[in-house]
Amino acid sequence: MKILLAEDDLKMAEYLCAGLIENGHSVDHVTDGREALSYCLYQTCDIVILDRMMPGMDGLSVLKALRAARKDVPVLFLTAMGQIDDRVEGLSAGGDDYLVKPFHFSEFLARVAAITRRKLETPETNALDVHDLHLDLLSRTASRQGRLIELHAKEFALLEILMHNAGRVVTRTMLLERVWNFNFEPNTTVVETHMSRLRSKIDKPFDTALIHTIRNTGYSMHGPR
Repeated sequence: MKILLAEDDLKMAEYLCAGLIENGHSVDHVTDGREALSYCLYQTCDIVILDRMMPGMDGLSVLKALRAARKDVPVLFLTAMGQIDDRVEGLSAGGDDYLVKPFHFSEFLARVAAITRRKLETPETNALDVHDLHLDLLSRTASRQGRLIELHAKEFALLEILMHNAGRVVTRTMLLERVWNFNFEPNTTVVETHMSRLRSKIDKPFDTALIHTIRNTGYSMHGPR
């Protein structure tokens, strides 16, 4: 999973980055609120870990600007501002969770995982569309340019997750958890095998590829840019 850590306390940031990387995540670190906002507007990540008190622009203002720009990246506030009013303010502004310093790293990891799982939940809709690809969730069928595509159950599950998260990076770990219920299987190639089969059906017969590999991270689905 690709994570943006916006934290100006360098010792705290070093501790968090090391722990996240040890748990298989990719982390980019910024120390300034304006840097965090610019990153989120022009780059992609799976979750933002956001301190509230930062130079340049405070975390709450960063979040408000992101939501105003219709950026729905999950945000976990990680801050010393732990009063009830502070928490309510952060969550009301569009934060997904709020963790107060000091904290246990195991709880921090659990909250990160919970937020990303919630974002991958199937939406309450009957169909998904990305470019010229259509997925009917009621009939469990896929079609592209009007041509029916036969998919096995796991292929359909993969495609549903990718289309629901179109334009965002879906990590290999997320796919293992959601489709195969694996918590951590570093040596398995099941994702790559099924993704190859899915691409042969979704992309290979057509001129435009929709499934894109994000090196060392996972996959993203989007149309031409």
